Amino acid sequence: MRINDDLSRPVIAHASQEDWIPSPAPGVDRRMLFRIGEEKARATSIVRYAPGSAFARHVHSGGEEFLVLEGVFQDDEGDYPTGTYVRNPPGTSHAPASQGGCTIFVRLWQFRADDRAQTVRLPGEGQPAEPRPGASAATVLFDDGHETVLLEDWRATATVTVENSGGLEFLLVSGGLTVDGEAMSPQDWGRLPAGVNLHAQVGAEGARVWIKRGPLLHPDVCEF
Repeated sequence: MRINDDLSRPVIAHASQEDWIPSPAPGVDRRMLFRIGEEKARATSIVRYAPGSAFARHVHSGGEEFLVLEGVFQDDEGDYPTGTYVRNPPGTSHAPASQGGCTIFVRLWQFRADDRAQTVRLPGEGQPAEPRPGASAATVLFDDGHETVLLEDWRATATVTVENSGGLEFLLVSGGLTVDGEAMSPQDWGRLPAGVNLHAQVGAEGARVWIKRGPLLHPDVCEF
């Protein structure tokens, strides 16, 4: 299976327009935004856990990165409420579940092979950063010199530009945006190749945006 796999082209994926596709675990469904592979895949997805659903314990040989969008995600390390950001590097394992149901944004098999940086940022945690023009707040969730992950709040009706020298992904967490004339709703995702800046017009309700700056595919990415 190949979905939005041409990394040389800009893409905006409208998650709300995609079908929910069942996973191997009952009650866990996915909206696929980027995918190369079948069940074992290099992938970016919106994943929905029905109340009481769970996956069996498994190893993330290629790493896992996720942001909790709704509800409370759980595993053997604890509870992760809405707004929590987690990086589980290659070789880590867990048994994910959600007693009350949740929705997460997740990236799989996109870590560097030698990345061992495990990170948990609960809501409000991270390093404050200088907001860019049009933003009211910015927080660095992760930065290892290879990639930077931020969570930013953008002011209502502002025009925001994000320069992109090395590759850019972004997820609209809440609010509204228009990017190059294309309206985006919460949980919509975009990816821009290096050299293509993000130009966004913020809606009347403002916007919260998750941003990743760095190679769209690391040259030393985990093989599968």
